[in-house]
Amino acid sequence: MIPLRDSPRTYRFPLVNIAIIVLNVYVFFHQLSLTDRELYAFVYTYGLIPERFFANLAAGSLPAAFLPLITHQFLHGSWLHIGSNMLYLWIFGDNIEDRMGRLRYLVFYLLMGMVAGLVQAAFYSQSTVPVIGASGAVAGILGAYAFICPRARVLALVPVFLILTVAEVPAMLFLGLWFVLQLFPGLTSIGVEVSVAWWAHIGGFLAGMLLVRAFRRKSRHRPCE
Repeated sequence: MIPLRDSPRTYRFPLVNIAIIVLNVYVFFHQLSLTDRELYAFVYTYGLIPERFFANLAAGSLPAAFLPLITHQFLHGSWLHIGSNMLYLWIFGDNIEDRMGRLRYLVFYLLMGMVAGLVQAAFYSQSTVPVIGASGAVAGILGAYAFICPRARVLALVPVFLILTVAEVPAMLFLGLWFVLQLFPGLTSIGVEVSVAWWAHIGGFLAGMLLVRAFRRKSRHRPCE
C-alpha cells in the first residue's frame, strides 16, 4: 500500500520534519553528482558497516564507531529508496513532531535511526556491506504513530486484484500490514546476506512504540484521530 495522506490534524508547522526531508534529498543529489569511485568512498565512509562498527567499539574508538550510526541515515541507494522513505516521513512524521515538539522530535528521529542501525548490525555483525537509508528512523516514526494515533485513518493506494485503488483504511491496519511485510522476510533472512535491512525496520518500529512515551509531550490538543 502507498500512503497518500492521513486523517489527524496538526497544529504546528512541521519545520523539523521538512528539514530532515530536505537534508536527505540534498545528500542524495550530492551522491548523484559523484563518480562511481567517489560514491563508493562516500558510502563506505559514512555508511554503517557492522564489522567495522564492532571493531571500532572493541578498540575504544567511540567517535569512529558511533558517527556512522547517524550519518548512514541520510544516504540512499536509489530513487525508489529515498522516494518511499521520504513519502512515509512526509505523511506520518508531521503528526509525531506536532505531539512531541521540534527538539524532542529531532532527538527521537535520530535515536530511532541509531537503534535501528544497532539492531541490524547485531544480526549481521560480520557484514562488510554498508547499511544506508532513513528506513530505520522512519520505521521508528511509524511505531510512534501506531501508539499515538491508533484511531487515525490513512488514504492509500491499495492493490485490489493487481489494480491500485484509492481507499481509506485504519492506520493500525496499514501499519500492521507494513510491519508483517518487514517481519516475515526478516525472519527468513537471518544468517543470509540480503540487500534490504529488514531488522533495521523491525527494530526501529518496535523501538518507536516502546520509547515514544518518554518523548511525547502532554498536550491539550484533541486526540490524534
